[in-house]
Amino acid sequence: MAYLLKTTIASHLRSHIQEKREDALSRRGYHVELGPREKALLADDPVLKRFKSHKKSVWRLKRMGDVLTIVVVAGCCYEIYVKAVMREEARRQARGTESA
Repeated sequence: MAYLLKTTIASHLRSHIQEKREDALSRRGYHVELGPREKALLADDPVLKRFKSHKKSVWRLKRMGDVLTIVVVAGCCYEIYVKAVMREEARRQARGTESA
């Protein structure tokens, strides 16, 4: 009985999902021209110009952030390298004093 219930529910869900997919495909298949209201909403509004970010300043800020990120990563790599070299030198000195 549980098997029958399970298969009928699964088949119902499968058919329901297929119906949704067909609806989604049919809606995407047609191009609908924008109406006057949508065009008015998408048009540039001179009142809002002062609130928009300036592309040049945003580009500079992003560039500065990228440069700072690279500098910090390079500094961390350098610190790791210096610690590894110092540790290796300490090991060499320890071996030299140990054998002498």
